[in-house]
Amino acid sequence: MNLRDLIAKFVKFGVVGASGVVVDEGILWLLNSGLGAPALLSKTVGFVCAATSNYFLNRIWTFRSQEKRVGVEYVKFFGVSVVGLGINLLTLHLLMRAFPDWDGGWRLLILNLGAIAVGTLWNFFGNLMFTFRTKEKTS
Repeated sequence: MNLRDLIAKFVKFGVVGASGVVVDEGILWLLNSGLGAPALLSKTVGFVCAATSNYFLNRIWTFRSQEKRVGVEYVKFFGVSVVGLGINLLTLHLLMRAFPDWDGGWRLLILNLGAIAVGTLWNFFGNLMFTFRTKEKTS
């Protein structure tokens, strides 16, 4: 894959990721601020919903996967995403500790965006090299 194709895939991955951020943040806000659920539980539910929608969008649009074993591919994607979630949660925890006095209802959402940014590169390259890896055709 040349650099131009890699950049194009990364941009598409970013667009899909942005839609996942909307899902993640929306569910985080609804559960935490709207229903009073704990922040990390709300984040986890948001993550699962976002990861699932991101898998299907990335499969169809970003990586144009032809893998017939969709369940296996989804498990791989979800595994990469779970490691990304660990990176995300650790980053969110550290950011919340770094900004304990920053008050207001937007604090968690803004800090979560920072945590998402940290995990983006892991998720892209993990999925590129593991989940959606294509076999080279030999002549």
